[in-house]
Amino acid sequence: MDIPTAPLGQSFAALPDRFYAPVAPTPVDAPAWIGFNSELAKILGLDNDFWRTDEGLAILAGNKVASGTQPVAMAYAGHQFGNWVPQLGDGRAHILGDVTAKNGQVYDLQLKGSGPTPFSRNGDGRAALGPVLREYVVSEAMHQLGVPTTRALAAISTGERVQRETGLPGAVLTRVGSSFVRVGTFQYFMARGLYDEIRQLADFVIERHYPELAEVDHKYTKLLEAIIERQAKLIAKWQLIGFIHGVMNTDNMAVSGETIDYGPCAFMDHYHPETVFSSIDEFGRYAYQNQPRIARWNLGVLAQCFLPILHENEDAAVQLAQDAINEFAPLYDTAFQQGLCAKIGLTFTKDNVAVAFEFLDLLKEHNLDFTNLFRALVALDSAEIEVNAQQFEGAGWRDWLGKWAAAHDNEDASLADRHEMMRTANPRFIPRNHLMERMIEEATNGDLSLFHQLNDIYKRPFDDQPEYESFTAPPTTEERVLRTFCGT
Repeated sequence: MDIPTAPLGQSFAALPDRFYAPVAPTPVDAPAWIGFNSELAKILGLDNDFWRTDEGLAILAGNKVASGTQPVAMAYAGHQFGNWVPQLGDGRAHILGDVTAKNGQVYDLQLKGSGPTPFSRNGDGRAALGPVLREYVVSEAMHQLGVPTTRALAAISTGERVQRETGLPGAVLTRVGSSFVRVGTFQYFMARGLYDEIRQLADFVIERHYPELAEVDHKYTKLLEAIIERQAKLIAKWQLIGFIHGVMNTDNMAVSGETIDYGPCAFMDHYHPETVFSSIDEFGRYAYQNQPRIARWNLGVLAQCFLPILHENEDAAVQLAQDAINEFAPLYDTAFQQGLCAKIGLTFTKDNVAVAFEFLDLLKEHNLDFTNLFRALVALDSAEIEVNAQQFEGAGWRDWLGKWAAAHDNEDASLADRHEMMRTANPRFIPRNHLMERMIEEATNGDLSLFHQLNDIYKRPFDDQPEYESFTAPPTTEERVLRTFCGT
């Protein structure tokens, strides 16, 4: 059967061939639907009647190439755990093309786990079912939590086994991003002295993500500043929900300001700043408390890549780059502290920030659950909901609660407004690690019901959903997940 022309553009593939390798996905044995995000497809302006057919399944599994398109694997480099790798690239991913959503934003469609490419470095190019389902659920939950992120359009089983420590069922993920350009993409060209390509890439990024900068003076300086601002706000959002990326390499930082590459990611249960889950992060480089510092480090690398296009005078270029990087800390601090105040129902003032940080200190001291204790403040302050007062018993809590109440007395906001502020800042449901592991185990054994149930729950993470109360509980000692794995 002929494949109808899919409504895919090719803007990244229109760049010079140094930017990518044209390569088709590798077909799989027996593709079958696991999940298709019809709501996202509608936002993207995709025709569900086409994409849910056998033809759409074949394209998203990598078995067919839509007519008029050329899948490509991106070239990029990167620092991985601080170690320089001059060539990485999409080793198991293919950009199929792009679509223009109803809001006018362009999005790339990328397959992950779709077979080897020239950048595979002897890898098999495949993905196991577990990591595909984790990225699908977590990325969609992050979107609903208000965090900029790539999203999941489809998950497809391949009917094949992939070999990791053991043989595992294989799958392909279709993910959607406003682009997949990374800090490492700029590094790839900087390392080769290809300054014209750096300028071309910067122009592509402006056109795709920052069109308001197209005609301004010093547009590349403004671009660097804009990327830094988006990243500062993104990392603040991570910190405010206890999200730990796990592998913040420069090739995993998108210049769009979206969260990208959900490998060994995890959410904190009990609060501790040194929390780290990734099995490959032996020294805690990417621990929770280090994420802002690492983001600034990565952006410093990006600033170095921008030097050839910031100013013809080297000293002037360095100064412009340094000035831009120096703005990261105040931008991050403002975003994080403002969000932290909102989590306890207070406006952003110096005194209220101090009250909020005391709350974090008590969470750490008493080894308490990050998500649930913030959410419990809503119930504690409400006459409509009873709360287990034992959550706030122990040394220090009485004094803190008194300070918190006094701070609220100084606010002009009504009780209802404060409750709304806290409810919208503190999720009731997050993709807890033990739930992710249970979902993966059950799916590997052929039961996808928890996968679909969790997707439904995380569509409304700020709602109480009493029928799913058990999904808010932190793990028991036996359920605790101490290490997460990349899945490559």
